[in-house]
Amino acid sequence: MRRKLLSMVAAMLVPSFVGAQSPSPQGSGKEVVQFHGAIDNVKYVFGVAPPVARVKPGNILEANSLDCFGNALQKPGDSMSLVKGDNPLTGPFYIDGAEPGDTLVIRILDLQIDGKQGVGTFSPGFGAANATHYTPVLETKPLPERIWFYPIDKEKNTATFQALDSDFKVSFPLHPFLGCIGVAPANGEARSSIVPAEFGGNMDAPEVSLGNTLYLPVNVPGALFYFGDGHAAMGDGEVAGSAVEVPMRARFQFEIVKGKSTGWPRFENEKEIMAAGVYRPVDDAVRIAVTELIHWIHADYGLSELDAYELLSKVAKVHLTEMVDPNYVVIASIEKKYLPPKKSSGSR
Repeated sequence: MRRKLLSMVAAMLVPSFVGAQSPSPQGSGKEVVQFHGAIDNVKYVFGVAPPVARVKPGNILEANSLDCFGNALQKPGDSMSLVKGDNPLTGPFYIDGAEPGDTLVIRILDLQIDGKQGVGTFSPGFGAANATHYTPVLETKPLPERIWFYPIDKEKNTATFQALDSDFKVSFPLHPFLGCIGVAPANGEARSSIVPAEFGGNMDAPEVSLGNTLYLPVNVPGALFYFGDGHAAMGDGEVAGSAVEVPMRARFQFEIVKGKSTGWPRFENEKEIMAAGVYRPVDDAVRIAVTELIHWIHADYGLSELDAYELLSKVAKVHLTEMVDPNYVVIASIEKKYLPPKKSSGSR
């Protein structure tokens, strides 16, 4: 999409809270904003759009998302022709007080799979080891479209894979997370819900899970927060192009760090700090993630950048979240037990 002048952005943020419920008080004194996402109010881009609700810093948002197919695939025999669009997004939500140059703090308080099954698909032209628009290869013929359904047992905390070409089946643990989470991009751009970048987006990062905090740069007034693309479980790389795709019910709390911007998405929990690198080729994504982690350690924990670089070379973890989208995503992390005490004036 072509860029728009930033001066036009604020004028476009006319509240339109259809589907939102009035904030309800909570026992802790926090207000809870509730919103119901449905196929007739989802979006398919991260960008400037009338917000569906406002949330004040410190308050709670409870909302749901559809799966990446808009809940269109429900049974054997359904086909991708039923899907209206990829990765429908719930939002945007206007976070009061957020301004360009700030950091939006998103605490993930709860994620619940909203259903009894998940879906996995393969579609020609989308995947890590087959021909795509970006990486053409010589194939005798395109691989066929296929759809797998995954029964979910919440009591056992498992999903079950059933092979389509044999009787083999196997169960594996659930790890619910959101594949899409982000804010409006900078410079008035609108980016497809398939794309991950500095604003977050379709990162497909298992780190977007219960108990973690996500930091995102604010690019427009109100940040304009979106989420969607729930996953019940996913392997590193999302190599065939999908996870166990599910609708999700989510609960978030927001804060704002004024006057400081992360530049790229960052995650934190009690044990680790984690930085995302989002780009192609994958080696540049690694460089972004590692460099961001070094900057973070230097700013918040006081190590020189060279000492942080050396330490990461010995104890860091680096993993590929996906390599099927227009940009690839890598997460670099370090356990806090390896770091000095955090500086009291540390920034994000």
